[in-house]
Amino acid sequence: MRLSTKAQYAVRALVSLNLASGGNPVTIKDISEREKISLTYLEQLFVKLRRGQIVKSVRGPGGGYLLARAADQIRVDQIIDTVEEILVPVSCMNDDGSCGCDLECATHFVWQGLGNQIRTFLASMTLEDLTRDASRRLDQHFREQICI
Repeated sequence: MRLSTKAQYAVRALVSLNLASGGNPVTIKDISEREKISLTYLEQLFVKLRRGQIVKSVRGPGGGYLLARAADQIRVDQIIDTVEEILVPVSCMNDDGSCGCDLECATHFVWQGLGNQIRTFLASMTLEDLTRDASRRLDQHFREQICI
């Protein structure tokens, strides 16, 4: 199963925003440059993220985006749901998780169970969890660069 680039980029962008913010607004341009994601694409994602109340915008000089609530209150599944359609593990499933075949196929319960496991896994992680992990990785990478 593959998540769309919308989901991947939204999660990456929000981790980047959370790492860089320090309580101050971060511009989409900064995130775009840091994450090497198209500025136009990020603008489209941030419209959805703002509507979904994941981020809030700050206008004017020094403006940009901030998280709309604490990172430990934003789950990964919420981010994905905000930027893309319903997450289903196979193409024959409908958005509500029902079977798209004329009759429910013999393996439907397997795919439905997989979808439930994926959703549970994504709901168990917060943006704070991902940010903490990214921060550790960046610190380790920085230390390795200094030692060389």
